[in-house]
Amino acid sequence: MWLDRRPGQHPGSAAPPPNSRSVSPLPQRTSSRGPYLAPPRPGLNTRGSSALSLVSNDSSSSLLASAKKTNGSSLRQSSTVDDAPDPEEVLARILSQFPSSNTTQQPEAKPASGITEDDLDFDVDFGGLTVTELAGPDVSSRSVDNYKHQSVQDYERDKAKFEDLHRSIRACDDILSSVESNLTSFRNDLAAVSADIESLQARSEALNVRLENRKAVEKGLGPLVEELSVSPLVITTIAEGHIDETWVKVLAEVDKRATAHKKNAQQPQNKALADVGPLLEKLILKAIERIRDFLVAQIKALRSPHINAQIIQHQNFLRFKDLFAFLQKHQPTLAGEICQAYMNTMRWYYLNQFTRYKQSLDKLKLHIIDKNDVMGHEDTSRRTTVLSGSKLGGAPHDAFSIGRRNELLKTKDQIAMSSYLADEDQTTHYLEVPFRNFNLALVDNATAEYTFLVSFFSPALSLPVISRHFTYIFDQTFALGQALTKQLVSDTYDGLGLLLCVRLNQHFAFELQRRRVPVVDGYINGTAMVLWPRLQSVMDAHSQSVKALTSALSNKAGSASQAKTASAAPHVVTQRFGQFLHGVLALSTEAGDDEPIVSSLHRLRIEVEAFLAKHSQAQLGADTRKRDRFLYNNYSLILTIISDVSGKLATEQQDHFESLKASVQENS
Repeated sequence: MWLDRRPGQHPGSAAPPPNSRSVSPLPQRTSSRGPYLAPPRPGLNTRGSSALSLVSNDSSSSLLASAKKTNGSSLRQSSTVDDAPDPEEVLARILSQFPSSNTTQQPEAKPASGITEDDLDFDVDFGGLTVTELAGPDVSSRSVDNYKHQSVQDYERDKAKFEDLHRSIRACDDILSSVESNLTSFRNDLAAVSADIESLQARSEALNVRLENRKAVEKGLGPLVEELSVSPLVITTIAEGHIDETWVKVLAEVDKRATAHKKNAQQPQNKALADVGPLLEKLILKAIERIRDFLVAQIKALRSPHINAQIIQHQNFLRFKDLFAFLQKHQPTLAGEICQAYMNTMRWYYLNQFTRYKQSLDKLKLHIIDKNDVMGHEDTSRRTTVLSGSKLGGAPHDAFSIGRRNELLKTKDQIAMSSYLADEDQTTHYLEVPFRNFNLALVDNATAEYTFLVSFFSPALSLPVISRHFTYIFDQTFALGQALTKQLVSDTYDGLGLLLCVRLNQHFAFELQRRRVPVVDGYINGTAMVLWPRLQSVMDAHSQSVKALTSALSNKAGSASQAKTASAAPHVVTQRFGQFLHGVLALSTEAGDDEPIVSSLHRLRIEVEAFLAKHSQAQLGADTRKRDRFLYNNYSLILTIISDVSGKLATEQQDHFESLKASVQENS
């Protein structure tokens, strides 16, 4: 039968089944070991004992450990067991698991682990039956165990079932054999992979060691090798490459190696240094030649008509500022010639551009304010011209009212008028308009040029040298600007226009300080030296004209009839002075007490007050009350005109005329 297939099975080792279960052809399973595992028997080589355990989680079984065994499987190995256990010992071990019915169970007693001598001394009561009758079939036992004897016919009838079961078991055995073969193959493959991993790990460690060694060698020898060699790519780029950012980087590399070669040349000479030295010198000479040609070409482009110099400066000069530094380092004489050529070109460029711009500004129509527009002058010539019906010589204007002229100081539009707009403009302007546009354009261009000079020539040249170069470039242009200023202010009596130019010039000075362009301070100071004396002269002219009016009045007091016909309305000089004072105060909100305009305004105010006092005495001397009313009206008009102005100087003037008004108000 198929039960005989198990190796090491002794025919006498099988214990008879107990009476409580039916006879079965399958081997009995022990419940304490689990439903699928049979207890190991001595001498039996269990299937898969050397392979992976499919039901155990014991970590002592290792695939890698199993893989290190010799090829082949021990699953097919079997051995004949000669030392089978004694059947009596097996029976005694089985019977030891069941407690005796005559033994009193104690609650705290531990179960017996085997058959002792006391277990043999007991009297068994079989109820008067023999052992054969006791083991035979009985109704009570049949109803409980359902056990019956099977005849040969019954076995023949169940033969087919057992054969099917036998075939199923063989099929399972074949499947298990296939699984065993696959697991064995997997174990062998896993062992091979483990061996490969160990080999790769060893190679990786070796490569890491070699890499670290090479890095250490490269760190020590790399700089020396670079200093003693020049790649063909560097030579080709310097000699034939297009001058761009890449060319500049290669040039920096050549310069670095040349500097290192000079340092190493002081050490004991070796063949490598001797070979690379002439090559570096030739590369430097070639680079100097190409830099010279490049910079000369850019300087020539600045002389092209209708060219914007700032575009060329930013795109072609500043991008390659390292070229001039290289040239200054290796060929300072040639660098000086290139710098001089650039300065001559830009000197011509700015002088030409601003000369054309000045010619365009000269075409602007300006209000003519001459000596006939002083404060104490009676405009009889213009009155006669109007009465005769002839055409006025200029556009109507008010020389004493500021109007909207001070908006030039408040505007956020910091762009100068273009030459084209100046040529086409038909509007009549005051003198501050051309002054502002020319100087605004000059300040912007001077700032751009100075910034370029510092960015391009520094640190190859020092800042004092760069400042001298800037002065050389702009000295003729600055002279042109001062000539324009003199042209505008030399014959004018426009005091408000002159003060506006002074404030604009101060604004330009503050802006240059904010931009950190100190090289234009000389021009700003020179312009101020032109404006302030002329403003003082105009203020003195106003004072002299009012003083002349005062001198022309009679020293005698007016008669009663004359006082009755005279008017107590404010005088025209008061109206002019009030408007002029308002303009000066509006332009001096942040002025200090040390400015010349303060003393000039004080003298003019004294002359106007003297004129009003003498005029009231000469015209209204007999009527004291009316004379005081006249003065009160004039002071009130001045105070009303300047009441909306703020600032320290304005507050002082307001307080002064408020006190004058209060002094004559008591008598009027």
